[in-house]
Amino acid sequence: MNRYLAPIVLLFLLSPVTGVGSVPAAPNADDPMLEARLNHMAEDLRCVVCQNESLAESRASLALDLREEIREMMRAGMSDDAVVESLVARYGDFVLYRPPLKPLTYVLWGGPLAFLLVGGGLALATLYRRQNPRAQADVSPESLRQAAQLLRSDDFNDAGSPSDSGTVSRPQHKEER
Repeated sequence: MNRYLAPIVLLFLLSPVTGVGSVPAAPNADDPMLEARLNHMAEDLRCVVCQNESLAESRASLALDLREEIREMMRAGMSDDAVVESLVARYGDFVLYRPPLKPLTYVLWGGPLAFLLVGGGLALATLYRRQNPRAQADVSPESLRQAAQLLRSDDFNDAGSPSDSGTVSRPQHKEER
């Protein structure tokens, strides 16, 4: 198996690696003002595929298509606000990196604060429990005295009761060699 694996690994390592999924975004040099406007707007828009990248940073094919669509809207004379409104109408507030504060986005804005408060409350509760241990279960003094006696005496046989002879009987094991 090893003699077949080495050539396969070597062939894999020597094979050329090509980027299949993405193409770098080439700026449209026709109108530098339009490109500057597009780049400024694309920094505030989220890529709906990548989700953690802005539309300007993303190399996903949908992001490339959206940037081209925004270029076309700008060439048609649409204002920045109108372009953003059309994207929000299609993709929702998720496309905005700074969504507006409204009932649908309260969770987005309040979520981090809620997590911080819950985490802080759990941390304080844990610290309180460590400083104030719970009261021990109600155990009668008689039970405690009996347990202490059992712990002091080491005269037990296999059955767990004290033996009469005072020695501990141990099971006999035959060693096999």
